Amino acid sequence: MFVVVRSVFWLTLAYLVIKPGVDMPDGGAIAAQAVAAGKQVVAEQVNAIECNSFECIGGKAVAAAVLQPTPASAGATADAPVSSTAPYPRPRPNRAG
Repeated sequence: MFVVVRSVFWLTLAYLVIKPGVDMPDGGAIAAQAVAAGKQVVAEQVNAIECNSFECIGGKAVAAAVLQPTPASAGATADAPVSSTAPYPRPRPNRAG
């Protein structure tokens, strides 16, 4: 009996938190914002490093190049027609019946 009461309690609590009809935030947009904020923090930390050697300056340049925003090439692939991965069989000759 206690198991049933506990289950009803947690299911009711979950229903109150996640109600039907509530707009949920877009997970992709939140993830993109988090990645952008993380890149910004890392870029600030890399720029704060003082360099005296050529290797350090080169490392900072590589880190700056990696942290540059990449162009969105996903739109180009979405517009391309979808091709079948498996080829269609060749038509049979007329003599095969």
